[in-house]
This record gives sequence, structure tokens and C-alpha cells, in this order.
Amino acid sequence: MKQKIFTLLLISAIGLVSCRKDKVEQNIKQYDDSQIQNYISVHGITGMLKDPTGGDTTGMYYKLILPGNTTLTPLDYPDKVSYVFTLSSLDGKYISADTIQNHEEDYLGHLVNDGLPAGLQLAIKNLLKYPGASMRLLIPSHLAYGVNGYGSGSSTIANSKIAGNQSLDYYVHTIDITTPAGYQVYDTQVISNYFKNNNINISDYTKTESIAYPGNFYYYKVLTKGTGVTPITDNSTVTVTYTGSLLNGTVFDGAYNGSNTTELTIADLTSGVKEALEKAAVTGTKISIIVPSALAYGSTTSGSIPINSCLRFTFQIVDVQ
Repeated sequence: MKQKIFTLLLISAIGLVSCRKDKVEQNIKQYDDSQIQNYISVHGITGMLKDPTGGDTTGMYYKLILPGNTTLTPLDYPDKVSYVFTLSSLDGKYISADTIQNHEEDYLGHLVNDGLPAGLQLAIKNLLKYPGASMRLLIPSHLAYGVNGYGSGSSTIANSKIAGNQSLDYYVHTIDITTPAGYQVYDTQVISNYFKNNNINISDYTKTESIAYPGNFYYYKVLTKGTGVTPITDNSTVTVTYTGSLLNGTVFDGAYNGSNTTELTIADLTSGVKEALEKAAVTGTKISIIVPSALAYGSTTSGSIPINSCLRFTFQIVDVQ
């Protein structure tokens, strides 16, 4: 009897060892790498390099698109960084591609505290390095949102939640905020893209340099010529209807359009709007105004307006006092 029991135990042990040899489980880094490699292959992505930081241990892949301002000191954790991005999960169920909305600014060392992936913070410091630079970045799930994913919705609903163990495909562009000229370059490109993407002839708008902030330009187009004779100045109060929107079409201020009028004190308006109204509007004027972020709210948020946002306004001047 003892011999039979011993024989059964021996057979069971051999069977367990055989099972372990037949099935080798991947750890999370190996799993992430296989998923990323497959994603690169399926989508025909070329030029991606594996992050060599720390002895090639991060598992991130990247492609530098623009080197940025390499004359500056490389970004470090105490530095403030401003950037725009697009994002998609490798399974394609979560896509956030609007760089007008995806606009962030904070100290580089605080990005993880803002709910952003640790991999993004590491990549901006170690790979992107400079303001004005751009890159494509594939972040493994263990440096993204891990097993829990991100969001409160269901990962089965498109753009509701990033599923657990999903690696991420980022495009990142850092804005050179070290000088006013850096902002101007970015704002000019955003406005140029707006005209191009919406098939608007830029020559239909008058480009005007700001008096208060030289080097920054606003654009305006008189849609309806006014009949009034009283000029708009810093001391004016105007009765208007207007709409304010982001350049992706999102309306952030539409309470006073149509028949709903309001009174505005010109001196209280942002520089771009104030200067455009003073230059080109009187009673009866309907005017479209596009202003760079530097002549709007700059690196501060205002309600639902993201930081460093270029804006569009349409004003109908009802009365000038």
C-alpha cells in the first residue's frame, strides 16, 4: 500500500513539473513589450527606438519628430512645462486627439500628481528634453495606468475608459514658454492650422499687431459694416450680443447671442478683443475676431477655457456709450 501511494505521489509531481515547463507565464514587462511590438508591426510604424534610459528597462518606444530649442538647458523636474498631446490606447477603444482640449501646463515633477502616466513624465525629461520639441511615444501599461486602467466608465464603450493593462500611443509637443517669442510661434501655428483646416482664406481677415503686446497678432473680419459714428475706446461701455468659442468649435460663452444682449466695459476685456473692437467696430458692426493665447487668457484657465488657448469671438455691436 505504501509503495502504491509513493508511486501515485511521484506521478503527480512529474505531472506538475511537466505542466510548468509547457506553460511559461510572461511578466508584465514582457507582456507589454509583446503588445507594443505587435502594434508597431500591424500599423507599419517605422523609426521607433527603444528607450535606453536606465539600461533599457522602461519598455517605452519613441520617435523624435522635432528636436526643439536645444540651446536651452534640458527640462528637469522643477521646471514648468507646457505641452499639447494626443492619446490612444493600443486596443483603439480610447482615443483623445483634440490638441485644443489636451493642453496642460505644470511643473514637470507634478505631472504624475495631475493624473498623467509616469511614462509621460519620464519621457519628457529623458527623451523629449527641450521646449519646442515633438515626439511619438508608446508607453507600456506598467508605466501608464496599470491593471486598473483609467476613467470611471466602461472600457467596452468607446472613449469612456482606458482598459487595464493597456499600453498607450502618445503624440507630445512641448511649447517653448521661456520667451514671449516661443508663445508667438505656437499661437501663429495654431491659428494658421485653424484657417487651413476650416478652408478659410486667411487673407479675408486683417492681421494686426497688438499695441499693448508687440509681436503678438490678432485677426479680425468685419462681417457687417456699422452705421454708428461714436468710436469705441477704453472708456466705452458697449451693448452687444456675442459668442466665444475655442478653435475646435466648442462654445464656452454663448449666453448672450441672438436676442440676448449684455453690457460690457471695454477696459475689462482681454487685450485682443479690446483692441479689435476699438480699431474696427462701431454701433451696428458685426465682427469676427481671432486672438492668440497671449492676447486672451495666456497660461491661466478661465472657466472651460484650457490654458494657452487661441480664441474666436463674434460680436454684434448694438450700442456704444
